[in-house]
Formats: sequence, C-alpha cells, structure tokens
Amino acid sequence: MLQDTHTIRHYQKLTDALVEMWNRGYRFDDLRLYLDGYLAALRHTNAIEPYLIHRLEEEATRYIYDPSNFEVPMPQPESGYY
Repeated sequence: MLQDTHTIRHYQKLTDALVEMWNRGYRFDDLRLYLDGYLAALRHTNAIEPYLIHRLEEEATRYIYDPSNFEVPMPQPESGYY
C-alpha cells in the first residue's frame, strides 16, 4: 500500500493515463511500455526515492493485470415507470 503523498499522486496520474490509453484502443503490451517509460523517467529525475518507485511499480503492475480496472460498465436498463 502506498502511503507517501507524492507517490500516491504519481499512482493516480499513472492509472488515469492507463485507463485513458485502454479506452483509446491501446492494449496490455502498450500499457506496460508506458509504465516502464514513466518509471524510467522517475528514476532519471530522482523525483521520488528509489524504494518508493519500486513500490509504485509493484502497485501499478498489479493495477494493469487486474482486468476489472479496464471493464466498460454496462448501462443500467431504465425502469418502465411512466
């Protein structure tokens, strides 16, 4: 579980971007490449501590491989009350 506020913000931005990419037609291999690039940029810029980047990678990888995060919700049928 992430507890550092900066790491949580990165996680939120990252997962939002992954869902947006999925909705635009990208698939798991593309999402993994994006995640790898994002993490490489964090490592290069020293934006957060290396151990936090590792935790972020674990959580984001878990997010990618959970299919429920990328399901399209089915619209609920309207009730027939008139």
